Amino acid sequence: MDRPVVDGTAVRDGGQQQPTVTGQDGAAGSSRPALTRRGLLGAAGAAGLAVGAAGGAFGYAAAADGRSGGPAATSLGAAAVPFHGAHQAGIVQSQQARVHLAAFDLAAGVKRAQLAALMRRWSDSAARLAEGRPAADHENQIALDAGPCSLTVTFGFGASLFERIGLTAARPEALDPLPDFPDDAIDRSRSDGDLWVQICADDALVAFHALRVLQQQAAGVAAVRWQMSGFSRSPGATARPVTTRNLMGQVDGTNNPRPSDASFASKVFVAAKEADPAWMAGGSYAVVRRIRMLLDNWENLPVDRQERVIGRRKSDGAPLSGGAETTAVDLEKRNPDGTLAVPADAHIRVAAPTANGGATMLRRGFSYHDGFLPDGSPDAGLLFIAFQADPLTGFVPVQRKLAGADSLSRFLRHEASGLYAVPGGAAPGGYVGQALLES
Repeated sequence: MDRPVVDGTAVRDGGQQQPTVTGQDGAAGSSRPALTRRGLLGAAGAAGLAVGAAGGAFGYAAAADGRSGGPAATSLGAAAVPFHGAHQAGIVQSQQARVHLAAFDLAAGVKRAQLAALMRRWSDSAARLAEGRPAADHENQIALDAGPCSLTVTFGFGASLFERIGLTAARPEALDPLPDFPDDAIDRSRSDGDLWVQICADDALVAFHALRVLQQQAAGVAAVRWQMSGFSRSPGATARPVTTRNLMGQVDGTNNPRPSDASFASKVFVAAKEADPAWMAGGSYAVVRRIRMLLDNWENLPVDRQERVIGRRKSDGAPLSGGAETTAVDLEKRNPDGTLAVPADAHIRVAAPTANGGATMLRRGFSYHDGFLPDGSPDAGLLFIAFQADPLTGFVPVQRKLAGADSLSRFLRHEASGLYAVPGGAAPGGYVGQALLES
């Protein structure tokens, strides 16, 4: 379950490095602080809110800085990711601390023009919020005093959407239903959907604010089918940038592909010359799985057994074949007694691209915890999100192999699933999905 997140210029890996301002292609942009919601209020409005808070927001600022109106304690809130670009934001950028995933179903009778109007409203709002500006409508002031906080909003289309709006011929073959995998326990009420939204930010209120705005703007056109929330390590939680850990305590993300890799773009994004249909040029496909971890069973294993299941040391993420975390795994190495250093059913062996015909995905997963089940075990695990140019050559062969041979699968339950076409990014003045909806 290796999963780093990179943007080509800085690797935050769970939020340990101060975020850079990046574009959708991962290139570093201006470090100038973006215009914030706070700045738009004006001094008088901000003062009024502080008085009304009576020790709420004002009290926090005074305690943190020693006086009202002092300099910000951190630049974290000013970090901004541009919404517009060749690819949608939220794919190659550094992973944020919070995520909301949601799927929407269109209301009965909704036409293509109504969906186009919704996508225009959503794209406009996502662009404004990514800059730290208030939404154009349905602004609820939840994040009124926050900056953009690295907010990204990513949109996708489910297979069911195309028939609903009379565009069946434009549905990509890559959106064919995922096959059933052994031991899946998929709850279809928490799967699929006509529209998919991924909202990420380094501040919980900023992320929720965006979710609420989009939900209200969709009223009468689309309604929430399901929604899930997750988290990753907060920026600054470690003294130096390190790969994050999942809820099993394992270093998770070491072998994710990086934008600097020669084949990265071809594995993650649909090339214009190969786009079929053409409206998917510059886009990607997102596989979303809610994977519950059987933590009680896992935590009862001794650490050395956990390490053999994964194929890495738990302390530092180094492969059992030796070296440090980033040392290439030697799948041929044997122990003095002749046994494989990395067991035959270890996760990193079974999931390795070399064992799956070169299949590659950009994984961008988040942990979740939704309380406890009736037996007292935690309802917790991984919101698995993987972007790829073609799920039939990316996710599907890898999951088939994992389901049949991975010793880690005994400690996991796949409980929800979705596959979505993620169009290319929008140009200023345009909207996501425009090439499809105006074709």
